[in-house]
Amino acid sequence: MSGGPCVLVVDGDEAHDVFEVLGITDGVARVRSPLLFEIGEELAVRVERDGTVTEMVARVRAHVGPLDGRVTELELEAK
Repeated sequence: MSGGPCVLVVDGDEAHDVFEVLGITDGVARVRSPLLFEIGEELAVRVERDGTVTEMVARVRAHVGPLDGRVTELELEAK
């Protein structure tokens, strides 16, 4: 891990690292992933940042940028 924020998808007792986090600002995570999630899809996530771990719900807000550099915007809400 690079020391920056981390967003893990939670599935039962397991957490999966499927995102490259570009940044988290104002409750929106900008991420890259080899997986394409649907707009409006909600994911249970664990956000690790600055030594704090928070369970949250991420809603896929948008996919932006060119196809070869697609960035997904996740709107984060506390559980």
